[in-house]
Amino acid sequence: MKEIFELIYEGVKTGNLDAVRTQVQAAIDGEVSPEAILKEALIPPMEEVGQLFEEGEFFVPEMLIAARAMQAGLELIKPLLIEADVESEGRVVLGTVKGDLHDIGKNLVGMMLEGAGFDVIDLGTDVGPDSFVDAVKEGDVDIIGMSALLTTTMPQMEATVQALIDAGIRDKVKVMIGGAPVTAEYSERIGVDGFAEDASKAVKIAKSVLE
Repeated sequence: MKEIFELIYEGVKTGNLDAVRTQVQAAIDGEVSPEAILKEALIPPMEEVGQLFEEGEFFVPEMLIAARAMQAGLELIKPLLIEADVESEGRVVLGTVKGDLHDIGKNLVGMMLEGAGFDVIDLGTDVGPDSFVDAVKEGDVDIIGMSALLTTTMPQMEATVQALIDAGIRDKVKVMIGGAPVTAEYSERIGVDGFAEDASKAVKIAKSVLE
């Protein structure tokens, strides 16, 4: 089984979607537990990809193809993980804020979080404060992740934090923000729990805000 895990690892790291799908299916057919496939073959290469990105050896395209390959494997084991009642790292609701239609960064964050064992609900783009509030009210949400790529839409992040306060549920959920114009100073000013400057950091921040 070690050989299959190594092939999955290499497939994810190099973005070989077909190889990942084939080898994950082989592991499933060999009755390897879905949790072992996730934790020993899918998460580790994404951690290395994140590290390579931070070191400047990988760039967004490499991260994207690796994340897509990882997701191809994840799709095969997700029903089995649910069946086996494997505990997730936490539930994250993601969305690009109202007025902003950019989604590449958000999608990459979602894939990285899923690859790290989080349960991700993606609300898409142009998401208003009320939609984030409704998602939290529906229950069992640990983190809200908001993305903005335009300085003109950044105020929607503050508006969402205020909407959570007004609804009396701000203390029930952690809030993370990110996106090209967003800064650590801005995140402190609007009172969120975490700021991720890129997708590779998002996983670390998500884990740290839940600790």
